Amino acid sequence: MGVQDYAESKLKPSVDLTGSAKECSNGPSIGVIDIGVSQSAFLFRVALPGIRSDPSKLKCEIQRDGKVLIQGIVTQGSEVLQGLSSVCQMTVEKLCSPGPFTISFNLPGPVDPRLFSPKFRPDGILEVVVMRYRRPSDPVDAWAPPS
Repeated sequence: MGVQDYAESKLKPSVDLTGSAKECSNGPSIGVIDIGVSQSAFLFRVALPGIRSDPSKLKCEIQRDGKVLIQGIVTQGSEVLQGLSSVCQMTVEKLCSPGPFTISFNLPGPVDPRLFSPKFRPDGILEVVVMRYRRPSDPVDAWAPPS
């Protein structure tokens, strides 16, 4: 089975949302995901609008079996918004309400949770590359990217 076949058969993950992520129905959605596959790694991107990149407010755990758990707190959103020189009462609110959330999904295969690289982009996207689990008996060249 080639990488493309594997990706098409396995990349229909179930995503579980709780808290503010589940309640957000009229604005930008928290928890929309993309997953990419290569011979050696998985890449996933998760939309997190309204989330700050403060490490104390966002946590990403990845288990060996490929289960991903993201927890955080939506910090934006308020009935009163203070600008540079004025205070505004919000009349239309389309962003998710403030509060805690969790997002969980499974990657299409096992990973090495020690080898992942998270990046929180300024546009509110959490982008993570995690290396696929490689058994000691796997040949080294089997993990080369597809040509």
